[in-house]
Amino acid sequence: MPDLLVPLYGLPPVEVPEGYWVGNPLAHQSPIVLDFVEEYFGKGWKAEAAVAFTHIPPRLKVALDESTGTIHGFCCWDCTARGFLGPVGVADTARGRGVGRTVVLSVLHSMRNAGYGYAIVGGVGPVEFFQSICDARIIEGSDPGIYDNPI
Repeated sequence: MPDLLVPLYGLPPVEVPEGYWVGNPLAHQSPIVLDFVEEYFGKGWKAEAAVAFTHIPPRLKVALDESTGTIHGFCCWDCTARGFLGPVGVADTARGRGVGRTVVLSVLHSMRNAGYGYAIVGGVGPVEFFQSICDARIIEGSDPGIYDNPI
């Protein structure tokens, strides 16, 4: 799976789906967020997301369904490597509602505001998803990329 390069200038605006809150969780909320990540996406992604909470504010955005108070999606940055977006995930039951687009664009805007000119999305499965929302471009020769570590 290739890496993608995302230019952070000219990003589309973040449009939060109706009924959702999108923002940074606080440090004391990390167990709730990390439990969600592990339940839906496994221990590896939980470990990466935990790195996001070592920064203030956390380098992580969540989408919360306001009617139920449950997390439906998340997106991190600067967890595996500086300038990398991810991991990012949306619960199966919330897909198709714009949650993924919203958390990704929210993080990309945060990266831009932090001074980054570009973001890298490493080892991407849904290339078309990123290409459709943020002008992502395949980085030739990037497979297997940073995730080639045999551990």
